[in-house]
Amino acid sequence: MRAAGLILGLGLMLQAPVVRRPPTKPVEPNADETQQVPTIRVETRLVNVAVNVVDKTGAPVGGLQKDDFEILEDGKTQKIAYFERESTTPLSIVLAIDGSESVLRNERLEKNAAKHFVNALLREQDELDLMDFSDSVREIVPFTNSKKRIENGLNEIQRGDATALFDAIYLASDRLAETKTDAGRRRVVVLITDGEDTAKRTRYGQALEQAQRAGAMIYSIIIVPIAADAGRSTGGEHALIQLAQDTGGKYYYVEDPRDLEPAFARVSDDLRTQYVIGYYAPQKEKSGAAFRTIRVRMKDAALKDKYELRYRGGYYGDGK
Repeated sequence: MRAAGLILGLGLMLQAPVVRRPPTKPVEPNADETQQVPTIRVETRLVNVAVNVVDKTGAPVGGLQKDDFEILEDGKTQKIAYFERESTTPLSIVLAIDGSESVLRNERLEKNAAKHFVNALLREQDELDLMDFSDSVREIVPFTNSKKRIENGLNEIQRGDATALFDAIYLASDRLAETKTDAGRRRVVVLITDGEDTAKRTRYGQALEQAQRAGAMIYSIIIVPIAADAGRSTGGEHALIQLAQDTGGKYYYVEDPRDLEPAFARVSDDLRTQYVIGYYAPQKEKSGAAFRTIRVRMKDAALKDKYELRYRGGYYGDGK
Protein backbone atom coordinates (compact mmCIF):
# COMPACT_ATOMS: atom_id res chain seq x y z
CA MET A 1 0.00 0.00 0.00
CA ARG A 2 1.40 3.38 -0.96
CA ALA A 3 1.98 5.75 1.94
CA ALA A 4 0.47 8.72 0.09
CA GLY A 5 -2.74 6.87 -0.70
CA LEU A 6 -3.14 5.66 2.87
CA ILE A 7 -2.52 9.11 4.29
CA LEU A 8 -5.15 10.61 1.99
CA GLY A 9 -7.65 7.93 2.95
CA LEU A 10 -7.13 8.58 6.66
CA GLY A 11 -7.44 12.33 6.32
CA LEU A 12 -4.04 13.21 7.84
CA MET A 13 -3.03 16.70 6.73
CA LEU A 14 0.61 16.61 5.62
CA GLN A 15 2.81 18.80 3.45
CA ALA A 16 1.80 19.62 -0.09
CA PRO A 17 3.21 17.23 -2.71
CA VAL A 18 6.38 18.14 -4.53
CA VAL A 19 5.63 19.70 -7.90
CA ARG A 20 7.16 17.70 -10.76
CA ARG A 21 7.94 19.79 -13.82
CA PRO A 22 8.26 18.38 -17.36
CA PRO A 23 11.83 18.11 -18.61
CA THR A 24 13.17 20.91 -20.77
CA LYS A 25 14.30 20.27 -24.33
CA PRO A 26 17.65 18.44 -24.21
CA VAL A 27 20.75 20.39 -25.21
CA GLU A 28 22.98 18.76 -27.79
CA PRO A 29 26.47 18.11 -26.35
CA ASN A 30 29.43 19.64 -28.15
CA ALA A 31 32.26 17.57 -29.51
CA ASP A 32 34.51 18.04 -26.48
CA GLU A 33 31.81 16.87 -24.08
CA THR A 34 31.17 13.69 -26.07
CA GLN A 35 34.83 12.74 -25.68
CA GLN A 36 34.80 12.97 -21.87
CA VAL A 37 35.01 9.76 -19.85
CA PRO A 38 31.73 9.22 -17.96
CA THR A 39 31.85 9.44 -14.17
CA ILE A 40 30.77 6.34 -12.26
CA ARG A 41 28.87 7.19 -9.09
CA VAL A 42 28.49 4.65 -6.31
CA GLU A 43 25.92 5.42 -3.63
CA THR A 44 26.76 4.36 -0.10
CA ARG A 45 24.33 4.27 2.75
CA LEU A 46 25.27 4.80 6.38
CA VAL A 47 23.14 2.53 8.55
CA ASN A 48 22.84 3.82 12.12
CA VAL A 49 21.75 1.45 14.87
CA ALA A 50 20.78 2.67 18.35
CA VAL A 51 21.81 0.08 20.96
CA ASN A 52 20.82 -0.17 24.62
CA VAL A 53 23.13 -2.21 26.85
CA VAL A 54 21.92 -3.33 30.27
CA ASP A 55 23.21 -5.63 32.98
CA LYS A 56 21.29 -8.54 34.52
CA THR A 57 19.36 -6.15 36.78
CA GLY A 58 18.23 -4.05 33.80
CA ALA A 59 20.48 -1.09 34.70
CA PRO A 60 22.04 0.73 31.72
CA VAL A 61 25.74 0.12 31.14
CA GLY A 62 27.89 3.12 30.20
CA GLY A 63 31.55 3.55 29.36
CA LEU A 64 31.79 0.91 26.62
CA GLN A 65 34.05 1.61 23.64
CA LYS A 66 33.75 1.11 19.89
CA ASP A 67 36.05 -1.93 20.04
CA ASP A 68 33.76 -3.64 22.54
CA PHE A 69 31.12 -4.13 19.82
CA GLU A 70 30.81 -5.93 16.54
CA ILE A 71 27.94 -5.57 14.08
CA LEU A 72 26.78 -7.95 11.38
CA GLU A 73 24.47 -7.60 8.39
CA ASP A 74 22.95 -10.81 7.05
CA GLY A 75 25.53 -12.74 9.07
CA LYS A 76 28.59 -10.87 7.75
CA THR A 77 30.70 -8.66 9.99
CA GLN A 78 30.73 -4.97 9.03
CA LYS A 79 33.30 -2.30 9.77
CA ILE A 80 32.04 0.24 12.31
CA ALA A 81 32.27 3.69 10.70
CA TYR A 82 30.45 5.73 13.36
CA PHE A 83 30.23 5.35 17.13
CA GLU A 84 28.87 7.46 19.94
CA ARG A 85 28.54 6.67 23.63
CA GLU A 86 25.56 7.71 25.78
CA SER A 87 24.12 9.32 22.75
CA THR A 88 23.65 13.02 22.25
CA THR A 89 22.67 12.45 18.63
CA PRO A 90 19.51 14.30 17.48
CA LEU A 91 16.05 12.82 18.02
CA SER A 92 13.01 12.98 15.76
CA ILE A 93 10.03 11.88 17.86
CA VAL A 94 6.36 11.34 17.09
CA LEU A 95 4.28 11.43 20.25
CA ALA A 96 0.98 9.71 19.39
CA ILE A 97 -1.76 9.77 22.03
CA ASP A 98 -4.79 7.47 21.99
CA GLY A 99 -7.89 9.67 22.29
CA SER A 100 -10.36 6.85 22.86
CA GLU A 101 -12.58 6.96 25.95
CA SER A 102 -10.85 3.89 27.37
CA VAL A 103 -7.54 5.77 27.61
CA LEU A 104 -8.36 9.41 28.37
CA ARG A 105 -9.70 8.78 31.86
CA ASN A 106 -7.80 11.58 33.58
CA GLU A 107 -6.89 14.15 30.95
CA ARG A 108 -5.20 16.58 33.31
CA LEU A 109 -2.74 14.01 34.67
CA GLU A 110 -2.05 12.57 31.23
CA LYS A 111 -1.45 15.92 29.56
CA ASN A 112 0.73 17.15 32.42
CA ALA A 113 2.83 13.96 32.23
CA ALA A 114 3.30 14.46 28.48
CA LYS A 115 4.28 18.13 29.02
CA HIS A 116 6.88 17.16 31.60
CA PHE A 117 8.24 14.51 29.23
CA VAL A 118 8.62 17.02 26.41
CA ASN A 119 10.29 19.59 28.68
CA ALA A 120 12.72 17.03 30.09
CA LEU A 121 13.67 15.34 26.83
CA LEU A 122 13.55 17.88 24.02
CA ARG A 123 16.92 19.54 23.35
CA GLU A 124 17.95 22.14 20.79
CA GLN A 125 18.89 19.50 18.22
CA ASP A 126 15.64 17.52 18.63
CA GLU A 127 12.18 17.80 17.05
CA LEU A 128 8.78 16.42 17.96
CA ASP A 129 5.55 15.80 16.07
CA LEU A 130 2.30 15.49 18.05
CA MET A 131 -0.57 13.26 16.88
CA ASP A 132 -3.74 11.91 18.41
CA PHE A 133 -5.73 8.92 17.19
CA SER A 134 -9.16 7.48 17.85
CA ASP A 135 -11.59 7.05 14.95
CA SER A 136 -8.89 8.55 12.69
CA VAL A 137 -5.38 9.97 13.02
CA ARG A 138 -4.72 13.70 13.35
CA GLU A 139 -1.44 15.53 13.19
CA ILE A 140 -1.95 18.29 15.77
CA VAL A 141 1.55 19.83 15.66
CA PRO A 142 4.02 19.05 12.84
CA PHE A 143 7.69 18.58 13.68
CA THR A 144 8.93 21.43 15.83
CA ASN A 145 11.44 22.24 18.55
CA SER A 146 9.02 24.67 20.24
CA LYS A 147 7.93 23.30 23.61
CA LYS A 148 5.22 25.95 23.79
CA ARG A 149 3.62 24.82 20.52
CA ILE A 150 3.63 21.23 21.74
CA GLU A 151 2.10 22.18 25.10
CA ASN A 152 -0.65 24.09 23.30
CA GLY A 153 -1.22 21.10 21.02
CA LEU A 154 -1.65 18.77 24.00
CA ASN A 155 -4.67 20.86 24.98
CA GLU A 156 -6.26 20.10 21.59
CA ILE A 157 -6.43 16.32 21.91
CA GLN A 158 -9.88 15.09 20.90
CA ARG A 159 -11.84 12.15 22.22
CA GLY A 160 -13.26 9.40 20.03
CA ASP A 161 -14.85 5.98 20.18
CA ALA A 162 -12.51 3.79 18.11
CA THR A 163 -8.75 3.19 18.28
CA ALA A 164 -6.88 3.47 14.96
CA LEU A 165 -3.67 2.14 16.52
CA PHE A 166 -1.99 0.58 13.48
CA ASP A 167 -3.01 3.56 11.33
CA ALA A 168 -1.20 5.77 13.86
CA ILE A 169 1.98 3.67 13.80
CA TYR A 170 1.98 3.59 10.00
CA LEU A 171 1.47 7.32 9.62
CA ALA A 172 3.88 8.25 12.41
CA SER A 173 6.54 6.13 10.72
CA ASP A 174 5.74 7.67 7.36
CA ARG A 175 6.29 11.16 8.80
CA LEU A 176 9.55 10.06 10.43
CA ALA A 177 10.80 8.73 7.09
CA GLU A 178 10.73 12.32 5.81
CA THR A 179 12.99 13.68 8.57
CA LYS A 180 16.70 14.43 8.24
CA THR A 181 19.32 11.72 8.59
CA ASP A 182 22.05 14.05 9.87
CA ALA A 183 24.56 13.19 12.60
CA GLY A 184 23.18 9.75 13.45
CA ARG A 185 19.66 11.11 14.02
CA ARG A 186 17.40 8.63 15.83
CA ARG A 187 13.73 8.19 14.91
CA VAL A 188 11.26 7.34 17.65
CA VAL A 189 7.51 6.72 18.00
CA VAL A 190 6.12 7.09 21.55
CA LEU A 191 2.58 5.73 21.93
CA ILE A 192 0.14 6.16 24.81
CA THR A 193 -2.60 3.59 24.26
CA ASP A 194 -4.54 0.69 25.72
CA GLY A 195 -3.20 -1.44 22.90
CA GLU A 196 -6.37 -2.56 21.12
CA ASP A 197 -6.80 -1.64 17.44
CA THR A 198 -10.53 -1.36 16.73
CA ALA A 199 -10.43 0.60 13.46
CA LYS A 200 -9.29 -2.46 11.48
CA ARG A 201 -7.82 -0.58 8.50
CA THR A 202 -4.04 -0.88 8.54
CA ARG A 203 -2.82 -4.36 9.43
CA TYR A 204 -0.10 -5.19 11.95
CA GLY A 205 2.35 -6.31 9.26
CA GLN A 206 1.93 -3.07 7.34
CA ALA A 207 2.54 -0.99 10.45
CA LEU A 208 5.68 -2.98 11.35
CA GLU A 209 7.10 -2.76 7.83
CA GLN A 210 6.59 1.00 7.67
CA ALA A 211 8.33 1.42 11.04
CA GLN A 212 11.24 -0.73 9.86
CA ARG A 213 11.51 1.21 6.60
CA ALA A 214 11.70 4.45 8.58
CA GLY A 215 14.18 3.00 11.08
CA ALA A 216 11.76 3.99 13.85
CA MET A 217 12.01 2.66 17.41
CA ILE A 218 8.57 2.12 18.94
CA TYR A 219 8.05 2.86 22.63
CA SER A 220 4.62 1.98 24.00
CA ILE A 221 3.12 3.14 27.27
CA ILE A 222 0.25 0.68 27.63
CA ILE A 223 -2.67 1.84 29.76
CA VAL A 224 -4.50 -1.08 31.38
CA PRO A 225 -7.19 -1.15 34.10
CA ILE A 226 -5.61 -4.12 35.91
CA ALA A 227 -2.45 -5.65 34.45
CA ALA A 228 -3.14 -9.06 36.00
CA ASP A 229 -6.78 -9.25 34.83
CA ALA A 230 -7.05 -12.61 33.07
CA GLY A 231 -10.31 -11.60 31.40
CA ARG A 232 -9.02 -8.69 29.34
CA SER A 233 -8.06 -8.91 25.65
CA THR A 234 -4.27 -8.95 25.35
CA GLY A 235 -3.92 -9.26 21.57
CA GLY A 236 -3.16 -5.58 21.10
CA GLU A 237 -0.72 -5.57 23.99
CA HIS A 238 1.17 -8.53 22.52
CA ALA A 239 1.34 -6.73 19.17
CA LEU A 240 2.86 -3.64 20.84
CA ILE A 241 5.38 -5.80 22.71
CA GLN A 242 6.45 -7.47 19.47
CA LEU A 243 6.69 -4.11 17.69
CA ALA A 244 8.97 -2.83 20.44
CA GLN A 245 11.19 -5.90 20.24
CA ASP A 246 11.47 -5.82 16.45
CA THR A 247 12.30 -2.11 16.29
CA GLY A 248 14.63 -1.84 19.29
CA GLY A 249 12.12 0.10 21.40
CA LYS A 250 10.47 -0.81 24.69
CA TYR A 251 7.07 -1.05 26.36
CA TYR A 252 5.76 -0.11 29.80
CA TYR A 253 2.51 -0.93 31.60
CA VAL A 254 0.60 1.80 33.44
CA GLU A 255 -2.39 0.98 35.67
CA ASP A 256 -2.78 4.37 37.33
CA PRO A 257 -2.58 7.72 35.44
CA ARG A 258 -0.27 8.91 38.24
CA ASP A 259 2.28 6.37 36.97
CA LEU A 260 2.42 7.97 33.53
CA GLU A 261 5.11 10.42 34.53
CA PRO A 262 7.51 7.71 35.80
CA ALA A 263 6.87 5.76 32.58
CA PHE A 264 7.75 8.80 30.48
CA ALA A 265 10.89 9.27 32.59
CA ARG A 266 11.94 5.70 31.81
CA VAL A 267 11.49 6.31 28.07
CA SER A 268 13.61 9.46 28.40
CA ASP A 269 16.33 7.62 30.34
CA ASP A 270 16.34 4.82 27.78
CA LEU A 271 16.91 7.25 24.92
CA ARG A 272 19.64 9.11 26.80
CA THR A 273 21.70 5.99 27.52
CA GLN A 274 21.87 4.58 24.00
CA TYR A 275 24.97 3.90 21.97
CA VAL A 276 24.77 4.69 18.26
CA ILE A 277 26.74 2.41 15.94
CA GLY A 278 26.96 3.12 12.21
CA TYR A 279 28.30 1.16 9.26
CA TYR A 280 28.12 1.51 5.49
CA ALA A 281 25.67 -0.92 3.94
CA PRO A 282 27.48 -3.40 1.71
CA GLN A 283 26.72 -3.34 -2.00
CA LYS A 284 24.49 -6.25 -2.99
CA GLU A 285 24.25 -7.98 -6.35
CA LYS A 286 20.48 -7.74 -5.94
CA SER A 287 19.88 -4.73 -3.71
CA GLY A 288 16.15 -4.23 -4.24
CA ALA A 289 13.73 -3.98 -1.35
CA ALA A 290 14.86 -7.09 0.52
CA PHE A 291 14.93 -6.98 4.32
CA ARG A 292 18.47 -7.05 5.70
CA THR A 293 18.99 -8.45 9.18
CA ILE A 294 21.19 -6.72 11.74
CA ARG A 295 22.94 -8.31 14.69
CA VAL A 296 24.99 -6.48 17.32
CA ARG A 297 27.03 -8.31 19.92
CA MET A 298 29.88 -7.84 22.36
CA LYS A 299 33.27 -9.02 21.15
CA ASP A 300 34.44 -10.26 24.53
CA ALA A 301 32.89 -13.60 25.53
CA ALA A 302 32.68 -12.55 29.17
CA LEU A 303 30.71 -9.42 28.25
CA LYS A 304 28.32 -11.45 26.10
CA ASP A 305 27.23 -13.38 29.19
CA LYS A 306 27.22 -10.29 31.40
CA TYR A 307 25.17 -7.82 29.33
CA GLU A 308 21.99 -7.80 27.26
CA LEU A 309 21.67 -5.74 24.08
CA ARG A 310 18.54 -4.26 22.52
CA TYR A 311 18.43 -2.85 18.97
CA ARG A 312 16.38 -2.99 15.79
CA GLY A 313 16.38 -6.25 13.91
CA GLY A 314 17.09 -4.91 10.42
CA TYR A 315 16.09 -2.57 7.60
CA TYR A 316 14.82 -2.63 4.03
CA GLY A 317 17.36 -2.20 1.27
CA ASP A 318 15.29 0.46 -0.50
CA GLY A 319 14.42 2.39 2.68
CA LYS A 320 15.56 5.86 3.71
